[in-house]
Amino acid sequence: MTEDTDIMQQLDEMQQSALKALAAVSDESGLQAWRTAHTGRSAPVMLVFSRLPQFPKEQRPAIGQAANRVKQALEAALVEKTEALQQAALQKSLAADRLDVTLPGRTLVKGRLHPETRTLREIYRVFGDMGFQVFRSPDVETDANNFELLNIPQYHPARDMQDTFYTTTPGVILRTHTSPGQIHAMRANTPNPIRAILPGMCYRYEQIDARHELQFTQVELIAVGEGITFGDLKGTLDDFARRMFGQEVRTRLRPSYFPFTEPSAELDIECFVCGGKGCVVCKQSGWLEILGCGMVHPVVLQNGGYDPRKFTGFAAGMGPERISMLRYRIDEIRHFWANDLRFLEQF
Repeated sequence: MTEDTDIMQQLDEMQQSALKALAAVSDESGLQAWRTAHTGRSAPVMLVFSRLPQFPKEQRPAIGQAANRVKQALEAALVEKTEALQQAALQKSLAADRLDVTLPGRTLVKGRLHPETRTLREIYRVFGDMGFQVFRSPDVETDANNFELLNIPQYHPARDMQDTFYTTTPGVILRTHTSPGQIHAMRANTPNPIRAILPGMCYRYEQIDARHELQFTQVELIAVGEGITFGDLKGTLDDFARRMFGQEVRTRLRPSYFPFTEPSAELDIECFVCGGKGCVVCKQSGWLEILGCGMVHPVVLQNGGYDPRKFTGFAAGMGPERISMLRYRIDEIRHFWANDLRFLEQF
């Protein structure tokens, strides 16, 4: 028998042996071991290719073609076996899960609005009905806009009320309130009258507790025109309170102090939990504070581009989180930004 005949017989035996071993494979690990043993670099059929230079020159084409046919046959058998094992695994999984394809599908859980977004949208709607437009202002502000132009000069004690985040750029900070938006809104509209609400995020370096967060939302309210009075402010806020908390709600204005308004006040609503009798929510006072307000200070009007001898205006600032906490009786402001589904799914 010639060397050519011997190698051809060996190739045939390699193929039969490999196919017999493949038929006995029953799992993925066995399949991987078979792949390495019979089609890997050290497999017998692959070694035939490396030995081709040792055969006589006239026999090499026939031996190479035969070895290639064996290699292709083994690879085709491997693909077929892989598909068969995958199908068997799928059938086993379906049997284990006892899937009934005739059952109706599960209804997908629908998304919902964040409670803060719901409150903000209602605020937009209420003031939109009164003719106020939404005006956006930047979160990153200059010290001048955040303090100086709002009648809070350097070293003014009112700055101690707001723990400020300063940036590495001198004179640039994260806004501590939405009131700097008043300057932007006035300068964008002067000398025309304006009615605007300015929603946005504020940042203060405060100790986090049930009532305080590092970041929180505010909505600023501003109206500037000729002949605007404190009575217009009170009427606007009374109407807002009735639309937000019910037509029967009672309100009161208490004197307060803000550097950028004069006179200044805070608006309280009658506690809707106890009806004004006194409870834990209202700290036994019967009233709940919801916003600060006042007539725009003449200095701020002038800084915004309006002549305070001709124009007057009012401003207010409210916290939607606080309003949401009062309406839904939420005891922790931290719930709003914790992304806890147990809390969010209640709304």
